[in-house]
Amino acid sequence: MKKYSPLTLAVSALLLSGCMSTTISSADADKLTAKVVQASFQSKGIATVDRLQQDEANRLCSAADVAGQPLNADMAQAIQDAQMKTIQWPADGKYLGDWATGEKIAASGKGLTWKDKAGSTNGGNCYNCHQIDKAQVSYGNLGPSLYNYGKLRGVSDPASTESKAIVEYTWGKLWNARAYSACTNMPRVGHNGILDAEQIKHVMALLLDPQSPVNAN
Repeated sequence: MKKYSPLTLAVSALLLSGCMSTTISSADADKLTAKVVQASFQSKGIATVDRLQQDEANRLCSAADVAGQPLNADMAQAIQDAQMKTIQWPADGKYLGDWATGEKIAASGKGLTWKDKAGSTNGGNCYNCHQIDKAQVSYGNLGPSLYNYGKLRGVSDPASTESKAIVEYTWGKLWNARAYSACTNMPRVGHNGILDAEQIKHVMALLLDPQSPVNAN
């Protein structure tokens, strides 16, 4: 007897449901789609299928996107408040590392793929969405330009009291962007373990150190 893969069976169920009924509910369609997606992937190396599991914030934002309606203000605020509680601030109170190292992390898209060994260094993939250094000619525009990020915000000395608010905001935004914008497309690089605290410190320096090419040019 021929054996069929879970993917084949899931696709067949989806097709049959369409043939048998034209009134399939959106909830049932979502369940079938989830089965197809689940059957399409397998864990390999450090790339595991648990990435397909949505947390509550993702679920609510996805539902709003499908409905074509923004989250109501109360729900959006509730998500932001919950995500704010997940931010892990620097244990040593130091927010900035080395900007040159941060530049390498920002430019690197490597990491968290099926062929990467556990414990390997991940990249920030920042240029996929942002302009950062004016010398970089290839970058995405899904996110805003970060060129002159610290300079435009008046950060001449990141360690000063005057700069505390923007320094803390930048750390929080990198750690978990949904603490500030409920349905943002920005990856939660700290919260999801894409970058560790030391790597975030280096990216912080790239954005805020006056000597960084982001601010010095």
